[in-house]
Amino acid sequence: MNLDPLTETYGIPFYLQYLAHWPEYFHVCEAPSGQIMGYIMGKSEGSVTQELWHGHVTALTVAPEYRRLGLGEQMMKILEDVSDRKKCFFVDLFVRVSNEIAVDFYRRLGYTVYRRVLEYYSGDPDEDAFDMRKALRWDKEKKSVIPLLEPVRPEDVE
Repeated sequence: MNLDPLTETYGIPFYLQYLAHWPEYFHVCEAPSGQIMGYIMGKSEGSVTQELWHGHVTALTVAPEYRRLGLGEQMMKILEDVSDRKKCFFVDLFVRVSNEIAVDFYRRLGYTVYRRVLEYYSGDPDEDAFDMRKALRWDKEKKSVIPLLEPVRPEDVE
């Protein structure tokens, strides 16, 4: 299902659950040949009253032969637009700390590191994640992107 080794792999029921609940957050780029060039999937979640209502990027992947064409940026824009229409305060995503190419990509799109999540990704050894965020227009004071100074554990992630 994934087009590169750094994108998390999920079971078919997981993808189907997301597609059933948040179809507006799915987008697939397909080549004229029918080959999948890339896809993005996400959701909206959180508390409106606490200004934590947000869009979440669950997976973004582009096949290696279709990179550097702007597909990732286009798909992120689609997800951000959907989140804005749903009056989300921000969009967030988790990325491996070691995935410098992805971290730089998201920074170019206006995302900042909100916090570090210790041992978020399972493996040998476990790996930390950056929780990166981009404020949307509904967060007028940009409170959602003020970085936390101390790292958190996965169980502390709301």
